[in-house]
Amino acid sequence: MGASAHKCKHKWKFPSHFRRNALGWRASRLACQRLREAVSEIKAVTREDPVLGAEGAIRLIEKRWPALEHVDRSSGALGSAVSKALDVLVQIVIEAPADEKTRTKWLDRLWDAHQDDGVSYLQALGDRWGEVCGSREVASAWADRLMPLLQRCWADGPGAHFHGITACLSCLLAAGRYQALLDLLEQDRHPWWHYRRYGVQALLRLGKQQEALQCAEASRGLNMPDGQIDRVCEDILLSSGFEQEAYRRYGLSNREGTSYLAWFRAVVKRYPKRDKAEILKDLIASTPGEEGKWFATAKDLQRYDLALELASRSPCEPETLNRAAADHLERNPRFALGAALGSRAWLAEGYGYEVTSVDVHAACDHAIQAAAKLGLVEQVKHDIRRMLAAQTSPAAFVRGALISRLGP
Repeated sequence: MGASAHKCKHKWKFPSHFRRNALGWRASRLACQRLREAVSEIKAVTREDPVLGAEGAIRLIEKRWPALEHVDRSSGALGSAVSKALDVLVQIVIEAPADEKTRTKWLDRLWDAHQDDGVSYLQALGDRWGEVCGSREVASAWADRLMPLLQRCWADGPGAHFHGITACLSCLLAAGRYQALLDLLEQDRHPWWHYRRYGVQALLRLGKQQEALQCAEASRGLNMPDGQIDRVCEDILLSSGFEQEAYRRYGLSNREGTSYLAWFRAVVKRYPKRDKAEILKDLIASTPGEEGKWFATAKDLQRYDLALELASRSPCEPETLNRAAADHLERNPRFALGAALGSRAWLAEGYGYEVTSVDVHAACDHAIQAAAKLGLVEQVKHDIRRMLAAQTSPAAFVRGALISRLGP
């Protein structure tokens, strides 16, 4: 069914918020909110009518740059919101069961939007252009259309620009023209991973895993994303059955997530047969001087003695230690005491993010509460006072906050 049969079924709300120049320089937060609202509306419609949902996705892609052109992007928040939204929108267009006539119109509209894109907001669209084409035949036709422009760009040398480089490479990959893709990449005088990754995928589809691994490794260099390359190399080895080699060469360096605990869980997920304690040991060894950042992971594994040892070897976030102490006051007061005293020690050394006296009071209170369960209150108070006397320059407010809790 063509898109025209769907247009009357839903009156889109988001276009009124994405008029040209509708958002000013200071509207970054509002722009992010409008994007989330628009994507939610499109996703809701897609569940009922995938083709109509894709129509909405294309409308939002078309309106994005004209509406956001003058919004401040310096914080990075808007760029992140745009990227997340585009991933969803492109996937909706790819999965829509549109007929060839409808998809051809969509591709023309999307290409116009891609050409008019002012700050590479739509780069991810070009990266997946072959998938957006919907079929091998359409992808091949687009590859033939784009290849002469790409060859001319690479022949002209430095300074030449063609916005459809990844679109062309993506189309060759989607069309199954793997050798043509590899031959085209040979014409690039300045190999870049963002382009060569398509060659790696072509080699994999040709069953040449070893050549694909070599191609990925050869793509390293100045300003190249080593983390992305590691991930691809690791996947190649894992899919080929070389788990031990994958773990040894890439398993620990391939960091994922925003925390060390998330990093650990990602490694465990990729290597479910390996002992978790051994993985943690290897990760700790791979990050010398950052042992304290593995405290939460050791605690999560219930390796409480190890967690306290790690927290004592290098700085650990006092808030993390305070939270651990509070959570374990009843079931493991000895660990809670160690965590609270560790928090107090790092606070006195000046560590912590936006620390206030509340954090110091929490560390002291948790320590006293845990000590009470162990019959060690007077000893713990004595140790804290001795620390204050011995330390030459603890943060002034830390000293004041501790004295207010313990007395002089």
